[in-house]
Parts: sequence; structure tokens; C-alpha cells
Amino acid sequence: MMSFSALYSKLRKKNIGQYTLLSCCCFFSVMLITSYIFMMRSPTILDVLPEGGDSRKQVMMIFVLAVIGCAVFTTYAAGLFFRQKSKETGVFLALGASKKQLKSELWKELSIISIISCGLGAILGIPLAYIIWSIFRLFIVDTEEMALNFDINSYSYIIIFSIYVIFMLFIMGYKSIMKTNIIDIIKQTHSAEPVHSVPKWFGLVGIILLILGGFCGYIAPSIFILGLHWYPPEGLTAIFYIPALIGLYMILLHTVSNGWNKRKKYKDIISVSMMKFQGRQTVRNMLVMTLLIAGAYFGSFYTPMLGTGAIMSFDDRPIDYAYHFRADQNIPKKDEVFKLADKYNVKITSWADVPMARLGVDGEMSVEKETSLGTTWESVYYNLLQSQIFLSKSSYEALTGEDININSGEIAGIMDTSGDGQGVFGGDVTLVTNTITGESWSFKPIEHLCNDILFGRYVVSDEDYQKIITGLPLDWQERMVFFNVENDEQTYDFAKALFNEIVDHSGKEVAVYDSFDPILKQVHEELYGYYFLDEQEPPNYDNRNSSDFRMYWQYMPQFRVLDKADFIKTTAVFLMLFIFISIICFVAVIVIAFTRCITIAISNKKVYDDLRHLGASNNYLNNCARSQVKKVFLVPIITGTSLIYIFYSMIMFFNDNRLTFYEIAGLLVCLVLIAIISFVLYLIYRLTLRKVLNILKI
Repeated sequence: MMSFSALYSKLRKKNIGQYTLLSCCCFFSVMLITSYIFMMRSPTILDVLPEGGDSRKQVMMIFVLAVIGCAVFTTYAAGLFFRQKSKETGVFLALGASKKQLKSELWKELSIISIISCGLGAILGIPLAYIIWSIFRLFIVDTEEMALNFDINSYSYIIIFSIYVIFMLFIMGYKSIMKTNIIDIIKQTHSAEPVHSVPKWFGLVGIILLILGGFCGYIAPSIFILGLHWYPPEGLTAIFYIPALIGLYMILLHTVSNGWNKRKKYKDIISVSMMKFQGRQTVRNMLVMTLLIAGAYFGSFYTPMLGTGAIMSFDDRPIDYAYHFRADQNIPKKDEVFKLADKYNVKITSWADVPMARLGVDGEMSVEKETSLGTTWESVYYNLLQSQIFLSKSSYEALTGEDININSGEIAGIMDTSGDGQGVFGGDVTLVTNTITGESWSFKPIEHLCNDILFGRYVVSDEDYQKIITGLPLDWQERMVFFNVENDEQTYDFAKALFNEIVDHSGKEVAVYDSFDPILKQVHEELYGYYFLDEQEPPNYDNRNSSDFRMYWQYMPQFRVLDKADFIKTTAVFLMLFIFISIICFVAVIVIAFTRCITIAISNKKVYDDLRHLGASNNYLNNCARSQVKKVFLVPIITGTSLIYIFYSMIMFFNDNRLTFYEIAGLLVCLVLIAIISFVLYLIYRLTLRKVLNILKI
């Protein structure tokens, strides 16, 4: 006589596809999250991404979307598994099997499925991350800085996600067995979660809520911080995005329930009805796919926006070579540079070498205070707040070739070429202090000057310049060098050699980040007892080719040929990280869409057979299947793509209330990227449709 366990095992083998699908979904989700977490927490990445910077926040935001997507995906797969399994569970109960017996066998199955799938996913996630990263290094760029290291402590996050998967499986399994009505259990496999008819205004209201929520969520931090002078707790401002999620859900509900094309309402009545019959599951999947598509594109836009703007700005520079150094450093002077140029057969066509000075300036600073409501701030004026670099009128004219008019007592700030301060430079200094003598002078700000290389500096008359620098030691003075060469694009070796000479002759005292300010350091220490840059390791001359050094060293030269040629190397870790994130999210979207389409095909196979017996033509059945697959694939893709592009454009605009030429060019490149990725997703859609048609025998 066959034992209960043996009989249960036979049924398991007969329905092996259900177990395989659940195992693969759990395995895939854990593997994706593992690879993402190990990449995100890798010392290779953390050493480059600034603590608290926008890049880290973007990575974390997309990670949250990926976790939500994978969590919903595995929950959906588990629900599908237990729905398909409910028939055999009900039959066993009807034949007299106890719930204790069924629970014991199910616990064994779930233990094996969850432990093996989650374990393999957690183990293979690291090789996946390493392989993808290695492909980047092999075919795109390879530097010493890109050597990938992993932090074993990242497994703590994987364990948390795996516990969720295991806990969710057992809870859903327990609920499926503990149902009291045997008939309901048996019928569960044939039941569905239909979406009820929704009013036609759902679509319009959803669009309004989506726009309103996106706008409110974006401006909420500015209102709290700038308007109310209050730093809200982490995550509070995310609440304002909730209307956008509700609106998105309403749009997807309207799409599944009513559709948008009124002319084909009766033509598509069969396919629309089948979609509505399983509408809740479909809408949930479409919502997750939309969010993942948005996150994937948000990450993928980083590369074209950064690359396009940088490359165009390099070409627009008026000077081939520019570098500045502190006057007490033994940096190569004119004769040495010309001698080095001769060695590399480079002809220097123009040369300008002028003095500059670091002086104290006044300004306002946001001073934080801890209150019962949290952290607030107030703007406080300081006669001596920070230091700035000053040039004389004649020095500025020698560097730029411009004729400017600055009288005694006047001061002009230097903006970028578009006349903007980029949110970090106001150009509104009124009081200048010689920090050595303690003497101060009042100035009247006049119309700003514009120059990208000299951005963030001030210009005064020759008479005032000589007066305010009196008594300054060499370590408070600097020099700026501009020169041009013939055939700039063929001088890379010379540029590299001169860069190395400058670094080799720079002392430890100038190994500081570009944001370091000796006066601001004193102000912060008096206010807070510490200066934030004191906690960071200074730039290391031995790592002169790293992103950290080249992007943040205060005295980094600006050599056009060097910057253009080494741009990808300099920003490689940033670019590869966001490309990796995009790939992970796009793969998750493809798997979720494919799984959902196959599930719809299997669930509706009998319906299609009935339609065929009722005389429906092959062409009609083909159109019905195509309509269903198209909604699952194209609606989330089109919605997520358009939303994130509009949102990204809004971010670019509200950064400084305008779109620069570089930003517009970057957004156009993003459109090209969208076209390429959309074509790839279309090919996946076609392959999925072919698989669905094979299942339905159309």
C-alpha cells in the first residue's frame, strides 16, 4: 500500500512545472538583490561615491524600487503556486487526509524550495555582479580603481530579504491549508481576481494625481528647508509622492478595465474581458514594472547626461591648458614647461601667467539648531565667513583677452559662461579681509563676468588688488597659468607628463579637496567643534589617476586633451555603477512581464479552445492574444518611460530654473538611448508573444 508521502511525491512530480516556476522566481529575485547589494556596498563604489551625495541617494532610491519590485514579484509567484496547488490540497482533504499531514508535507516542500532557491540566489548573485563588472572592464574601460572588491557584511541585507521570502511562503502556505471549506479550496485554482468596472473618469483623474504628486513630491523638500527653515526627518517628504502612485494605479486600472481606444471597444471585448477577469494580478504586475522601468531609466540617464555635458564643455573651453598652484609650491614655471614641450615636439602658441590671492570675504551661512521639532536653521551674516581667490583687472585681461571696466571700490564675481553660479557661487561679496593684517575693505558688486575656467573667483581694480594683498605670505597667494598649443588633440603625452610634473612637485600641504576652505574651517570649528572635511582622508598623490583625485583635488589642472581622453577612466566607477543598476532593473522588468504573459496564456488556454470551437478564426485569436500581451508589456514601458523622462527634465530645469544648452543636448541623447532600449524591449515582446501563441496553439 502506497504511503501518503509517496502519493504526495507522485503528484509533485506530475506538477513539477509549478514547483520549478516558484523556485526560479525566488532564486531570480534573491540573486538580483544580492548582486545589487554587493555592488552598492562594495568598497570600490563607496570609496568613489561621496557620503551623503546625490549619487548615493540615487543608487539607494533605485535600490528601494528594485526591492519592492522583487518582493511583489515573489509574492505574486507564491500566490500563483498556491492557487494551482489548491486543487490537489482540496482533493486530499476530501479523501480524508488531515490538515496536519498536508501541513507536514507542504512544510517539507517549502523548506527545500526556499532554502535551495534563496541559498543559490545569494551565492550566485556575487558571480553575476563580478561577471557583469568584468565585461564592462573588458569592453569599455579598465583602470586600477575599477578592481572590484566586496564587503562580506553585505550578506546581512541578503539574509533579511531571504527571510522575507521564506516567511512569506510559509504564511501563504499556512493560509491556503487552513481554509475550512473544502469546496472553496478545490475551486480556488479556477477562481480569479477580477478588476471591477471603474468609471471612465479614472484615467483623467489618475493623470492629474500623477502630475500633482510628482510635482509636490519634488518641491516638498524645498518648501520645508527653504521656506520653513526645517530639515524634515528622513523619508517624510516621500509621503508627498503618494498621490502620484495612486494616480498611476488609477491609470493602469482604467487601462485594463476600459482601455483608451473607444473605436475598438467592441472589437476587443473578448481580450478586454479576459484581462479584467485577472485584472488585479495584472495591474499589480504592471505597477511594479512601471516603477522598475522608471528606476532603470533614471540610472541609465546618468551616463549620457554626464558624458554629453562634459565632452561639449571640453570642446568649448577657450584655453587648451590651464593650471593654478599655491605660490609657495615649486611647480614648473614657464621655462620648464617650454622645455618639456620641446621634448614632446609641442609648440606653445600663447602664454599667460598671473598672480592671484586668497582673501577673506563676508557672507551668510545657514546655522543649524536642534529643537523639539528636529533640526532647524537660520541664516547668519558673518563679516569673515570664507576665503575666495582674487585677481586684478590686468591679470584677468591678460588671461582672457577681454577688456573690462572696474573702478576702485568695485568688485566683479566670475560666473560660468552662461552667467550662472551653479548654486555654489553668489558673486555678491561686499567686504574683503586680509586675514594676515586683519584689515578690511568695503566693495560694491557690479555686473558679473563670465568664464568657466575662472569660475568662482573675484576681480578688482589693479589699485585695490595691490592694497588688499599687502603683507600676504606666499601660502595665501596663487598663480594661474593659461597657454595654447598647436594641434591640441595630438599633445596627450605632453599633457600627461606635465600633469605628473605638477603632482610630483606639489607638497602635502596642498593635498586638499576643492571644497576645503581654511577660514570656513575655523568658523565651523567654533560653531560645531569640527570641520566635516577633517574626517576624510586627503587626496593621495599616489592615486592621481583615480576618480576621487581627479574630480576633487583643489589644484587639479584643466588640460583639454587630457580631460577628454581620460574622461571615461576618470568617471568609470560612476558610469559603470549606474549602467549595472539599469541592467538589473531592466532584467527584472523582462522576467516579470514574461512570467505574467505566460501565466495569462496558461490560465486562458481553455477559453481560447472554446473560442476556437465556437468558430473564431485564427486571425481573431491571434489579435486577442496580441492585445493581452501588448497591454502587459507596452503599457508599463510607455508609462514608465514617459514619466521618468518628464520627471528627469523637470529636475534639470528646477536645479537653476532653466535648461542649459548642455542639458538639452544630454536630454536629446537620452531620447536616443530610449529608442535603442525600446527596440530591445520590443524584440523581447515579440519573443514573448511567439511563446504565448505556441502555448495557445495559435
